[in-house]
Amino acid sequence: MRVVRTIEELRTARAGLGALAFVPTMGNLHAGHLALVRLARQRAPRVAASIFVNRLQFAPHEDFEHYPRTFEADCAALEAEGVDLVFAPDEGVLYPEPQSFLVEPPPIANQLEGQFRPRFFHGVATVVLKLLNCVQPRIAVFGKKDYQQLHIVRGMVRQFDLPVEIVAAETVREPDGLALSSRNSYLSAAERAEAPRLHRLLCAVRDGRETATGALAALGAAGWTVDYLELRRQSDLAPPQAGDRDLVVLAAARLGATRLIDNVELQLG
Repeated sequence: MRVVRTIEELRTARAGLGALAFVPTMGNLHAGHLALVRLARQRAPRVAASIFVNRLQFAPHEDFEHYPRTFEADCAALEAEGVDLVFAPDEGVLYPEPQSFLVEPPPIANQLEGQFRPRFFHGVATVVLKLLNCVQPRIAVFGKKDYQQLHIVRGMVRQFDLPVEIVAAETVREPDGLALSSRNSYLSAAERAEAPRLHRLLCAVRDGRETATGALAALGAAGWTVDYLELRRQSDLAPPQAGDRDLVVLAAARLGATRLIDNVELQLG
């Protein structure tokens, strides 16, 4: 496995790899990230990953400075999964000057996550576009846990006619249902025991045993601070209309100081 730090090194290394599947990450890798790598390996003969904590998608009050950075362990995990190339730039490489050109995502970016993290998706879309331009993969793999991000990246790739297939990977969970996340490490023991309630309630909405309003109230009663818990259409994340069948229930809520997100797809009828 080759680790490169600059775009020039990346392009030299990339030239000999042929068809490539790509997994962008912010590091602090867990089993969910490695599942993306394994899916990438199924879709292309060579796999690249990136490790870059993207300042543009963090608000000033968020945890950019304290976001877990575990570079050596990340590289060991990627090498064990057979990754061929790791692009690990610092900020001066991807942003050698202030990034005044930003991707302007569609209005859905101002709802759900975007309502509570203003301009988050401007930062996400901008760095993903830069990484795709640098790596030039045929396939890029993104997880469904970040459902709105996946939707926005797909739309960006389609509208900019990028020659990349976006592949969605299912969310990887702990045995008790908690979606794997780098931020799970922030949870105290008591919070970790409570955290699976979010997924249980989303499944109850999916199965018709609970309404979204009822699930939201149940989280609040259990001490969560809920940003949103909503049913949306899978196709465009708009509120569902009569006759819509392919839906997703999405949620973001804080447990103590830790913000968790999750979603569950459902089909009516």
